[in-house]
Amino acid sequence: MRLSSRTICVALATVFSPVAVQAAQCGGDMGAWMQGVRQEAQSRGVGARGIAALDGMTPDPSVISHDRGQGVFRQTFEQFGPHRVAPLLGAGANKLRALGSFFDRTEQQTGVPGPVLVAIWGLETSFGGDNGNFGTIRSLVTLAHDCRRADKFRDELFNALKIIDSGAYSVASMRGAWAGEIGQTQFMPSSYLKYGGGRDIIHSSQDALTATANYLRGYGWSKGAGWEPGQPNFGVIKQWNESDVYAKTIAYFATKLNQMVK
Repeated sequence: MRLSSRTICVALATVFSPVAVQAAQCGGDMGAWMQGVRQEAQSRGVGARGIAALDGMTPDPSVISHDRGQGVFRQTFEQFGPHRVAPLLGAGANKLRALGSFFDRTEQQTGVPGPVLVAIWGLETSFGGDNGNFGTIRSLVTLAHDCRRADKFRDELFNALKIIDSGAYSVASMRGAWAGEIGQTQFMPSSYLKYGGGRDIIHSSQDALTATANYLRGYGWSKGAGWEPGQPNFGVIKQWNESDVYAKTIAYFATKLNQMVK
């Protein structure tokens, strides 16, 4: 889920160029807007393969519906957390045990313990069982063109085009959640470029979990410190998802897992 904490704003240095101004106008005629996006993508160094990913793209009305209806953020932790975690606990404990040596190595390298990674993995995609089936480029085109949060998603669109341009994924294989997140722990494109290291976070659980550990370490995870609300690493979990309810749910799930596998 990860849809609110890993998007970035447009660099101010570009707003005065004619190309950037043309691309920055949200809404309006789709053809003209797409032409501006193509021009800005080229100015940002996206090559022909990445720009071609825009061919035939049209807005997806269902993405707008999802964006307007995020009811989970209106729930309390008591309403959301225990109910969401309960059916995942058994499978989560099994994953933690089955990949024990992997999680031990990952904690040694990054400081991030297995229960936290498994909690994120389970909550985001049911351990890779449901990564989402929205076309990433189409979702980001939709959200960048829509005027509610255009600035937050335009840069993510360009980052997604860079990923395709690199050959890491094709347009067809780059599918995930409605807000443009991809992989088994749901990375925004900007975060994938920064922390993914070219790993296959869509098909490989260990790649996805390694990238997630790198993300948390990058935001200041303190090895050996607690992750519950009020403890040092809870703020890092909120860098994963700024929703207090969701961050508390990750912490709660991780603590339950830690108790189960001791």
